[in-house]
Amino acid sequence: MLFLRSLLFFVGQVLTAPIFTLIALLALPLNPITRNDLISGWARSMLWWLKITCNIRHEITGLENIPNSPSIILAKHQSAWETLAFQAIFPTQVYVLKRELLMIPIFGWGLAMSSPIAIDRSAGREALKKLVANGKARLDKGFWVVIFPEGTRKAPGERGKYHIGGAWLATHTQTQVVPVAHNAGEYWAKNSFIKKPGIIQIHIGKPIQTVGIKTDALNHQVEHWIETEMATLSV
Repeated sequence: MLFLRSLLFFVGQVLTAPIFTLIALLALPLNPITRNDLISGWARSMLWWLKITCNIRHEITGLENIPNSPSIILAKHQSAWETLAFQAIFPTQVYVLKRELLMIPIFGWGLAMSSPIAIDRSAGREALKKLVANGKARLDKGFWVVIFPEGTRKAPGERGKYHIGGAWLATHTQTQVVPVAHNAGEYWAKNSFIKKPGIIQIHIGKPIQTVGIKTDALNHQVEHWIETEMATLSV
């Protein structure tokens, strides 16, 4: 039964992705914010389809902590779920991602039209400079910026190195940070086709102001908050 439900969800993804890629192409002349709102319709529809087919829902703690101004989201990364859910929970956003993702047929093409910040992880300090320049440009346009400090998805219970890029962008643009913890990996695991029914818990922390704080200190503060919350989210 789990396999059939997961298969139905996958079929829905495959059938609708080209439609929204076409919508993204038609929306190219529009304002970037408007274009992203149209593209994110796919993510919202997939959250609904996930609930219908796999009975995966979510509950949010800390909605009142979402600021009114563009911010940087630093979040735990366990699943593909959060890349969908954040588009329904937070204001219009762009993602910092590895540039290889833009080369994936159909999905990558649509992703490229959502104004992401694509980086070359091997570029070192030069990548940080580009991150700040591109990140500031997106924030100035009214976008939020989403970064997963661990860089790649981690299984529940795993803890990766919190890379400094997100904190670097925040301190160098003096933009507040919103930390986020969740347990999506318990239901939609990394590289797993099978999706288990249940309620994903997502915790949104209070904004962390970055004026007068050093990058390393901010990174440690974010890591401590997220990992402390993760300890309360295991099922």
